[in-house]
Amino acid sequence: MPHLVRIGKLTLGAGQPLFMIAGPCVLESERHAFKMAQRLAAVARQFRIPFIFKASYDKANRTSADSYRGPGLTRGLEILARIKRELRVPILTDVHDVAQVAPAAEVADVIQIPAFLSRQTDLLMEAGRSGVAVNIKKGQFLSPWDFRHAVEKIEGVGNHNILVTERGTTFGYNNLVVDMRGLAVMKEWGYPVVLDFTHALQLPGGEGKQSGGQPQFIQTLGRAGVAAGVDGLFLEVHDQPARALSDGANALELKRFAPLAIQLRDLARFVRRL
Repeated sequence: MPHLVRIGKLTLGAGQPLFMIAGPCVLESERHAFKMAQRLAAVARQFRIPFIFKASYDKANRTSADSYRGPGLTRGLEILARIKRELRVPILTDVHDVAQVAPAAEVADVIQIPAFLSRQTDLLMEAGRSGVAVNIKKGQFLSPWDFRHAVEKIEGVGNHNILVTERGTTFGYNNLVVDMRGLAVMKEWGYPVVLDFTHALQLPGGEGKQSGGQPQFIQTLGRAGVAAGVDGLFLEVHDQPARALSDGANALELKRFAPLAIQLRDLARFVRRL
């Protein structure tokens, strides 16, 4: 039986319109984050695409200790709270340890478990107890059927507002691959299935002290995921990817968001009619 997830005024899951979770990888400044959220939300409203703004206050999984991590928990949540309040958009952000869950849940509509932490039992269960929706990213090291255990940990504390996100599986050194069969496996659990199709094009550690990426395949992978029947899409978007402080190598340029979003929205409508 499908588990529809309600986030604010949005209803996500089987039979519902394709939704998009989009934004910059990390909060670079209040001004930049607000501008990005404003532009993305305007496109989503204009073309009637359910939208959740995402950004991280701390990127704890950077390749190098020298890499920019973000403004930190307190300042980052202040920025996200302002965006939520003034732009009236739902917010998604990551948590990296149990102590971050409660303060993040006061602001975020969706708490995200990063892929590298998708087996951390205490973190998963604390996120589940928060009462807000939880998006779990499948670890690059997990099979779809092994990922089911992460979902069960959150179900076990009584939370069924769960999103499950595919972001690629480790394929040799510095590469990821998305197995479309895994999307079908995860859909059997009844929860909304999301494809993070920009992180799936990351080349982890591929540029020495930072990750590389293959943004030329963003449109291709997005189309493939929608054709495979995902309920939502997750994507990194930046106005100047070459100058982004995190994951610019696999981000979609902001000016390309509207045409791609329209194309994927229309493809999803076609797929749902089949």
